[in-house]
Amino acid sequence: MELTKGTRITGDTRTELASDLRSKYEKGASIRALAESTGRSYGFVHRVLSESDVPLRGRGGATRGAKKAS
Repeated sequence: MELTKGTRITGDTRTELASDLRSKYEKGASIRALAESTGRSYGFVHRVLSESDVPLRGRGGATRGAKKAS
């Protein structure tokens, strides 16, 4: 789906986009990757997923806890 930056996305287009984003997110794509691939912001993708009742994953990356002994 080709989206131009800043275009308002409503109605069937938004429903179709939400379905596409949900599918990719549930297959493991990150919100950041989805935002980059669609040309939309992180906040927009997060909001569309939230509106679609998608259970969002916790944050990844480094943790601040104690290092585990090897």
